[in-house]
Amino acid sequence: MSYTALLNILPQVTALIFAALAILSIVTVAVAIFKITQFGRLGVGRHKLAETILDDWLNGRPDEAQRRAKAEPSVLARVLSAVMSGLRARPADPAYGEELARQTAIVQLSQMNSRMRILDAVVQAAPMLGLLGTVVGMIDAFGNLALTQQVADAQLLASGIWTALTTTAIGLIIALIAFSLAAWLEGRIEDERETIEMVVSAAIHGRAEQTIARR
Repeated sequence: MSYTALLNILPQVTALIFAALAILSIVTVAVAIFKITQFGRLGVGRHKLAETILDDWLNGRPDEAQRRAKAEPSVLARVLSAVMSGLRARPADPAYGEELARQTAIVQLSQMNSRMRILDAVVQAAPMLGLLGTVVGMIDAFGNLALTQQVADAQLLASGIWTALTTTAIGLIIALIAFSLAAWLEGRIEDERETIEMVVSAAIHGRAEQTIARR
């Protein structure tokens, strides 16, 4: 392929990079909507009712505690329902209730972690695509300038460089948004994981004065 032919396809390559960045931005928004909807459906962060369920359980009202746990659509309620069912089925074997809670927690946390790798991929890919677009754009701008064999047109050169740098800026913006979203979601998942460990321990062994409602 000749040098001139290569320069002729560079604008199409730049357009493809812009299209790829647009797709990444759409994917980021789609994942954000999915995760926020999913967290609401799973009941992530509903700690106060879990505190009420624990109060009933620890104060000798197991039937009421299980009724509340089964009626509440939240992660903590499902885990509490599992551990209480195990403890009532085998009162002398708390490890059984703990294992049921662990299995339930694994399922819940697995659902909460779904699609998170997509955001990680966007964080990695967007800046690289942006940088590639800048390199291609700079090659295009200076290559066309070299072919003209004339004095450089500062305005035309600046326009080419501006277009080239735009892809890096867009890529960084997309990556920052995806990174911030991933960090927020991972923080909520970690908070839920820690709270699960605390409520399971409290249901089996009792608890200290602190309550999960203060988290």
